[in-house]
Amino acid sequence: MHYAVIMAGGIGSRFWPASRKEKPKQFLDVFGDGTLIQNTVARLQGLIPPERCLIVTHNRYVEQTQKQLPAVPDENILAEPISRNTAPCITYAAAVLADRDPDATMAVLPADHVIGNVEAFHNTLRVALEAAQAPDALVTIGIEPTYPATGYGYIQYDGDAADDGALQAHPVRTFAEKPDQSTAERFIDSGDFLWNSGMFIWRADTILDQVQEHLPDAHEAFASVRQAGDDTGPDTLETAFRNSPRISIDYGVMEQADSVYVVPGAFDWNDVGDWRAVYDLSEKNELGNVIEGNVIMQDSSRCYVQAGDRLVVLVGIHDCVVVDTDDAVLVCNRESAQQVKQVVEYLHAHQFEDYV
Repeated sequence: MHYAVIMAGGIGSRFWPASRKEKPKQFLDVFGDGTLIQNTVARLQGLIPPERCLIVTHNRYVEQTQKQLPAVPDENILAEPISRNTAPCITYAAAVLADRDPDATMAVLPADHVIGNVEAFHNTLRVALEAAQAPDALVTIGIEPTYPATGYGYIQYDGDAADDGALQAHPVRTFAEKPDQSTAERFIDSGDFLWNSGMFIWRADTILDQVQEHLPDAHEAFASVRQAGDDTGPDTLETAFRNSPRISIDYGVMEQADSVYVVPGAFDWNDVGDWRAVYDLSEKNELGNVIEGNVIMQDSSRCYVQAGDRLVVLVGIHDCVVVDTDDAVLVCNRESAQQVKQVVEYLHAHQFEDYV
């Protein structure tokens, strides 16, 4: 049977000051149409129902998850005692699923993506779920690039045996890190590179076998969890996470394994990684501004401004992000939005925890 495993444990530091440790990005209504995690579950309807959706999140977010996703059974909310990146998160979910259903196939999806054309997304996911039934198959979804982006990783695939026009899984040749501009342009020109979406599809038993082969320390750490399944106690679970290496599934398994495939997804997709992405996805006025809240703009253009009840005024400001919250204000160049993460790191390092 098919299941969705939705990863929702991050803190969304690039969305500071709106995203905070106690209410991170995935629980925010960024675009006024529901929170990101609610939309992630909703777009699966017709393919994977809420009762087969598992949410892996941090202990502190369990109650928020239950409130935002009442259709997801409480036993499907898997609480991480500590954050250790995606490999331990996925190993935990796979161990629980394999115990519940030895034939489980899991679609692993981040909680904070924005996806348009749900029908095309479903078609792509169906092909990936079918491809994942092959022995040892690890499948990911790549996004057909629309420009030479430097903010995404890339996947090069073997299209030699492709059936023109058919949606299918292709063998992966290599994974590439976020490139510089000239390298990204070369990737696009080659025609065999896709953006790395961070969505994965595989059988639960397959990924557990691959973790055993490529991340033996993680496999050993979660041995007691695999044995106990849903009956795993909190102390056992915390020990498993603490003993597991802090590593992503990309580095730990996908880049090491042999039977890796990618299905090209031709649907609108954005990982909403920072405030610039929110600006890009939002409807703009005639001056290219996106305005939310109590805002006055004079001689200002191409700005994203989010305010609450307090009046925010911009005069002669261009290409800027302004986010005003009760206790903090962010002002940055739109092109520097990725650097907001460094602000959060500074706050941690200098004991400004009340602002994180």
